[in-house]
Amino acid sequence: MRTWLNTGLARLNTGLVLLLIFLTTVFLFLSTSPAFGQEPLQLRVKDLARLEGVRENQLTGLGLVVGLRGTGDSSRSEASMEMVLNFLARYGVPVERMGNLRNVAVVAVSAELPPFTRGGDRIDVHVSSIGDAKSLSGGTLLQTPLTSADGKVYAVAQGPLVIGGYAVYRNNELREVKNHPTMGAIPRGALVEREVPMEFLRGETVRLVLNRPDFTTAGRLAAVINERIQPGLAEAKDGSLVEVKVPAAYLESPVEFITALEALPVTPDKVARVVINERTGTVVIDENVRVSPVAVAHGSITVKVMEEGMAYYRYSEEEGEETAEALVMTRDRVAVEEKEVPMVALPAGASLEEIVEVLNMIGANPHDIAAILIAIDQAGALHGVLEIQ
Repeated sequence: MRTWLNTGLARLNTGLVLLLIFLTTVFLFLSTSPAFGQEPLQLRVKDLARLEGVRENQLTGLGLVVGLRGTGDSSRSEASMEMVLNFLARYGVPVERMGNLRNVAVVAVSAELPPFTRGGDRIDVHVSSIGDAKSLSGGTLLQTPLTSADGKVYAVAQGPLVIGGYAVYRNNELREVKNHPTMGAIPRGALVEREVPMEFLRGETVRLVLNRPDFTTAGRLAAVINERIQPGLAEAKDGSLVEVKVPAAYLESPVEFITALEALPVTPDKVARVVINERTGTVVIDENVRVSPVAVAHGSITVKVMEEGMAYYRYSEEEGEETAEALVMTRDRVAVEEKEVPMVALPAGASLEEIVEVLNMIGANPHDIAAILIAIDQAGALHGVLEIQ
């Protein structure tokens, strides 16, 4: 009897501690929310949108990595043998056939050409093995032309590789591997040879493209430009495009106008969203997501969201007589139940964040949480966009 009583008291104390921790967390969260006086988040225009016509360009090439310590392509890689023979023939060393080199690897080379890059600038390069090489560690990329989709050469890459991993072999058997030893990078390894012109001024207008299309954000962006710079300059064409007229005073110096434009503060809007990565168990919840009254059971875990009424009286005095008016309010109550864990009732709103907080406290793993959120969405009780990765 005494053992049972001690066990019950221990469980009750555990439940009270969990409830106290959770209520403290909710209070801290609510005290920092916009409803408690915090200013809405404002971002610069340059952080919300980009200028149409100003963009990066992808470059690719096919090259050879040499100097490998027996971890390159084998003789089964015909592409590797052919490229080595062509390389030697280019320098006047004609060879009809070669043996098993293993110190050379055929690689795919890629790079991003940033906007407004000039000839002579250097950009980073990424290298990936194409054949059956075991590791690119210690290798050097030979001169490799990098072309764009138009087939023109815009940069030339060359240099020693930096590998973020390793592979240990013994008697041709893999003993230990870390990260991806068949991929590497060459910081500032490509020399830009050709510039890509950027046309960001269309007559007397510039166009801003939102990074995340949203009609409300586009409307706010146009309104801020018209209010802060000059009325009638900006117009939201759709949820992603805002067209801005360049004032006559800035036609000779559009860069100065764009500088002022990009510094304007705008309050972005967003759709309430829940993102679940089932592979990693990551769950990300937007603060605007809400849950309707619903009950979900998953394994030994039960989640309930219920409405309950609260009555109170409002007193008033009319013509010397005191009267009382009964008012009824409804609020949501969240309850979570799991075997061998006491039920926790929360006198807070049914926000999804609170449900996840409680599930974490009782030891639910991320995959349980993800399954419960998916079930709530399928029941039509999740008010927000559910995105599963």
